[in-house]
Amino acid sequence: MAQKENKTQQNDADVGAFLATVENNTRREDAFKILQMMEDVSGFKAKMWGKSIIGFGSYHYKYDSGREGDSMKVGFSPRKGNLVLYITTGFDKYRDKLKQFGKHKTGKSCLYINKLSDVDQDILRDMIKTDVDHMNEKYG
Repeated sequence: MAQKENKTQQNDADVGAFLATVENNTRREDAFKILQMMEDVSGFKAKMWGKSIIGFGSYHYKYDSGREGDSMKVGFSPRKGNLVLYITTGFDKYRDKLKQFGKHKTGKSCLYINKLSDVDQDILRDMIKTDVDHMNEKYG
């Protein structure tokens, strides 16, 4: 049986042009700040993944089931309701820091914030660096 291709794939769409379409002024400004932060911290140039996700770096994964594909090491998406940051390694190791982080919600590997001024940007920068360092160590 053929393996299904991932819906969200890296492409050559213009990151700046995409961010310019974000309607909410604060969210758009914050997205450009996160773009710069993630490029600085990760050392990777931003790339579009699908139509609405901005990713930094990439890695190839293969599960025991045989499913495999490529994904970004870290990334974000400026959605209508909030900014979503994709912290691939999850949040277990950040429990103490998240207590001082500010207003946020988490999913398995998603960090949801309304605006950058709601959170401690030094902690955010540290989470991004730790995540990218882990992904670089694990996947090269």
